[in-house]
Amino acid sequence: MHSATHHAIDAVWRIESAKIVAGVARMVRDIGVAEELAQDALVAALEHWPTQGVPDKPGAWLMATARNRALDRLRRDKVLQAKLEQIGQDLQAQEALIVPDFVDALDEARADVIGDDLLRLIFTACHPVLSTEARTALTLKLLGGLTTHEIARAYLVPEPTIAQRIVRAKRTLGEAGVPFELPRGDALQERLASVLEVVYLIFNEGYTATAGEDWMRPGLCNEALRLGRMLAELAPGEPEVHGLVALMELQSSRSAARVDGQGRPVLLLEQDRKRWDRLLIRRGLVALARAESPGGARGRYALQAAIAACHARAATADRTDWRRIAALYDALAQVAPSPVVELNRAVAVGMAFGPEAGLEIVDALRSEKSLQNYQWLPSVRGDLLHKLGRREEARAEFERAAALAGNAREREMLLARASGCG
Repeated sequence: MHSATHHAIDAVWRIESAKIVAGVARMVRDIGVAEELAQDALVAALEHWPTQGVPDKPGAWLMATARNRALDRLRRDKVLQAKLEQIGQDLQAQEALIVPDFVDALDEARADVIGDDLLRLIFTACHPVLSTEARTALTLKLLGGLTTHEIARAYLVPEPTIAQRIVRAKRTLGEAGVPFELPRGDALQERLASVLEVVYLIFNEGYTATAGEDWMRPGLCNEALRLGRMLAELAPGEPEVHGLVALMELQSSRSAARVDGQGRPVLLLEQDRKRWDRLLIRRGLVALARAESPGGARGRYALQAAIAACHARAATADRTDWRRIAALYDALAQVAPSPVVELNRAVAVGMAFGPEAGLEIVDALRSEKSLQNYQWLPSVRGDLLHKLGRREEARAEFERAAALAGNAREREMLLARASGCG
């Protein structure tokens, strides 16, 4: 019985923790303190629910408990008056809504308030004052509901390192005086880019792991998708949010086909498209349509989603519209120029106009410093050389790519391709 209750608590916490931290943070104006109070509510659930049973509305129970703890803390605070002046009528309204004695009811009219709180939490956790690594860890902790151990395992980093990043991140936000509020105007767009970047970094690490034994880490992909969908609901008027969701949905649709029965990578053109998830494809295409709605400029995520949609719409690999993909990469290179975008453009150009055209672009990138240790540069070059019949050169490139690969499955694949050049 207790085991079932603990499983229920784990499930509820994963779903509700972000809302609880966000709601309490609006009261205490400190993410670190809000997380402590939310954890106090979790401990209370672990103490009460095994004997009293899981409430009908467990999320509301946790929220009410955490807010009651927050009010107790504020009353004990030596600067209570200053705190009350700071949050003013907002605090009074919240206090009036607190239901004592763990009554598990929340007024549906407060849904917009909860949404605003979650947005504040997302934008605070992804504040540019933090390093990318700190933003990623804090976002997974507060919004993904992952434990420090789970985050460390996902990124193959020692658990104390992740714990230190999270602690430092919360301290940095406090010392920098980052307000728990939504940015406005130009600041909103600047911060939105940071938020989307963090979510996409989490997704990419799950989609193609940079290190370790596994080609993919589905748990991270799922967390990123959950964050993206949440953000799309909270900010429905932002085209790039829908662009990112579309991109993640469409790429996730291929997950089952990206590995074989032994967990080895299967490249895009070799995948069994019958194994692609049609529901995720439909969801992705709907999100892409929202991103491309009239008046919305096509940003970097919407353009990448449009590229993914070209693959999703092709029933077989040989029916892929590579000329359109090449044109979309041309547009992406204008919107978000980078050596990696240029390398991907080379692949598309090679498929659309022949390997010589693609190789010309790749060779121009060989002196790019940021790509010197990037395994996909020699891998792409090896593929193009192989198509041109220059097998010995291709083998050398695949071997070089394998030496640079940090992921074991990726390294095996590249060595197999090198062997195939013999």
